[in-house]
Amino acid sequence: MLKIWRCYKYWLAVHPFKTQVISSGLIWGLGDLAAQVVTRITAAKKKYIFQSEDNRDLRINWRRVVTTSIFGMAYVGPIGHFWYEGLDRFLMQRLQYAPKSMRFVATKVALDGIIFEPIDLFVFFTYMGFALGKTVTQIKEEMRRDFLPALIVEGGVWGVVQVINFRFIPVKYQLLFVNLFCFLDSCFLSWFEQQQDAAWKQWFRSFSFGNYKRRG
Repeated sequence: MLKIWRCYKYWLAVHPFKTQVISSGLIWGLGDLAAQVVTRITAAKKKYIFQSEDNRDLRINWRRVVTTSIFGMAYVGPIGHFWYEGLDRFLMQRLQYAPKSMRFVATKVALDGIIFEPIDLFVFFTYMGFALGKTVTQIKEEMRRDFLPALIVEGGVWGVVQVINFRFIPVKYQLLFVNLFCFLDSCFLSWFEQQQDAAWKQWFRSFSFGNYKRRG
């Protein structure tokens, strides 16, 4: 692990953009692969997937692994590279906040949750939908069903992660810190996307839309 860390630090210093792009692609691809393995093992144990003669239902969907890896490489890596460094410069140079201060960290976490997280989820669901051959109507239905629950669940987890990230991690390693959690996050998003009309999702949806209708 120490050798890998030294290698990463070297390539980050020499080619920061390329290193973060490639590492993001690898992490998201591995995360989706792990999510598929966990999903299939769990489903098989619960007898939701019945093993056919050729084991087809339990095979890894390598197309989805590649698709998810491309998302990490083409979107998460480049956007994350410029987002974290740009956010740091904006708060220090334009707003003149003291680095690592409570106001500095709180503002970064708020901006990350309000701006980056919703856009990230929207792009993920849209890209994965089109990449896997779904129609616009199907993507809209999945967005209506999945977006709000995912945003709420992820917001709670990533808010804590980003407080630690922005308070203690140097800006050049902040995307790496996020990428270490992206493995779990990509597992979650991939698993979440497969849950369809789970009861807990319906509770989120009925709660939010029900309140909206009553206010109308």
